[in-house]
Amino acid sequence: MKPRASAGAIVSLISLLVAMLFAWPAIAQKPKPKDNYLRNVELCSGRDRAPLDARIGGCTALIDAGQDMTTAGLAIAYNNRGNAYAAQGDYDRAIQDFDRSIELNPTYTKPFNNRGVAYFRKHEYELATAAFDQAIKLNPNYGQAFANRAEAYLKTNDYAHAAQDYDQAIRLEPNLEGLWNGRCWSRAVLGALQAALEDCNRALQSGSANAATYDSRGLIYLKTRQLGAAIDDYSAAIRIDPKLASALYGRGLAKLKQGDRAGGDGDISAAKAIQGSIGDDFARYGVQ
Repeated sequence: MKPRASAGAIVSLISLLVAMLFAWPAIAQKPKPKDNYLRNVELCSGRDRAPLDARIGGCTALIDAGQDMTTAGLAIAYNNRGNAYAAQGDYDRAIQDFDRSIELNPTYTKPFNNRGVAYFRKHEYELATAAFDQAIKLNPNYGQAFANRAEAYLKTNDYAHAAQDYDQAIRLEPNLEGLWNGRCWSRAVLGALQAALEDCNRALQSGSANAATYDSRGLIYLKTRQLGAAIDDYSAAIRIDPKLASALYGRGLAKLKQGDRAGGDGDISAAKAIQGSIGDDFARYGVQ
């Protein structure tokens, strides 16, 4: 016969089994390192529209575990974290991350373009243009970089180069937002009014009925002395964006040319209250 266990031994055995039972779920649910890595990759890539802080945290975790990643992977993590910082308005930290991404992978075009966008947001347009130059040099078919450089040229009143870049962007990616209006505005300022009108109409027909497009077409009609049409378009722009100084000033000029002194002076005063230099801008556009 086998010896019977003592009562104390039986109690100890039961206690051990209970402890193991409660300990097992905790062991089973503990995230594996691979699971953490994949989750950080998802967060860093912005999957499922992850909040910006979560994206930054995911990218930072990947960067901190850099010894487990390839150089190309680290470059992507820095670029993605830079995008998240830029979306938060922290452009200096974004630029630092884009710089590091470029150091790790000098042939990776995205951080060049994204660095340009960050400089653009800081109103450092020459640095922005230089960054877009580098992106385009690496990839001559980078439509978004052409579009971004065109915007930088507009900010420095270089309308001829802006129009050329819009030509390239439209050739490469004609459905990018803002291209047709951007080229319309550039052409309108340069005096290529019929081509500009075709671009603005194309933008409006595509459903891009924003204030900027009506404002651009308003300038075309103002230059061609179609004053009623100009007032209609400027009014449409103002309904969308009541603080758009160029639309208020343009409508004021059109009203003055129609003989509406009170209405014209009122619009011009409102425009100057928003942007004191708006009259100088219109003189540069060739309209006074």
